[in-house]
Amino acid sequence: MRTIKKIHQAEYRPIADLITYSPLPTRTLSQVDPFIFLNHHGFQHYPANNRGLPFGPHPHRGMETVTFIIEGDIMHKDSSGHESIIYGGGVQWMTAGSGLIHAEVSSEQFKKEGGDLEILQLWLNLPARLKMTKPFYLGLQKDEIPTISLANDSIQVNLISGKWGETVGAFKSKTDVFLSTIAFKANAELNVDVAKESNIFFYVIRGSMTVNGKTVEARQLVEFQNDDESINIKTESDSLIIFGHAVPFNEPMVAQGPFVMNTQEEIYQAYTDYQQGKFGTWQ
Repeated sequence: MRTIKKIHQAEYRPIADLITYSPLPTRTLSQVDPFIFLNHHGFQHYPANNRGLPFGPHPHRGMETVTFIIEGDIMHKDSSGHESIIYGGGVQWMTAGSGLIHAEVSSEQFKKEGGDLEILQLWLNLPARLKMTKPFYLGLQKDEIPTISLANDSIQVNLISGKWGETVGAFKSKTDVFLSTIAFKANAELNVDVAKESNIFFYVIRGSMTVNGKTVEARQLVEFQNDDESINIKTESDSLIIFGHAVPFNEPMVAQGPFVMNTQEEIYQAYTDYQQGKFGTWQ
């Protein structure tokens, strides 16, 4: 079985009144190349007449965001003309590439009526050859994402990108990233193999389990060595994880604010281009 190098606890980093935990990056883990950032918002309940999510218009360049809506909703709008409201179980995939401006806020209905909210956003790096690719956005609802039932329906794989057997994920990754959420009932067991050259992204959203013999709890990220292919998961309670893997880029990375590039000079250029209006205009 693949050796667990360390189990990392997400750090509490609230944003205004939004409960937020982040396991990546932290003081003990800078990245799991090419997975570079994760924010876990909630779980929390919003009352009626709330302000909703606080992420107004802001720029990005050189990376991708994948947003998992577990509970609640998120309204996306960007300078490339994309708009959508995605609800619980849905996923958004945005490639910032050469640069865009976007906002991620709650719908008017959610702000008026309130409700439960739990949303996670994962950042994926882009290699140098794709840093300036054309921006892209796609939001899909729960019923548009393939699911695979395993172990007498005690395990549900929501296939976001990549392949599981003959099933193809809902999104096509530009960098062959495999990405899924997996929901387990209590006392379920899953064995899965990942090529040794691939880095594994493994984060527990809810629940408790043993992973290759070690106990892992909610809001913990498992860092693996690259010494074997086999992963064994045994759940102790109903659980939900993000499970992904990818071949690392092994490139220099400079991340500053909303920009992720290969050099400091490229970061300076991103700020200049943004200030000069080259990321599009906000309507």
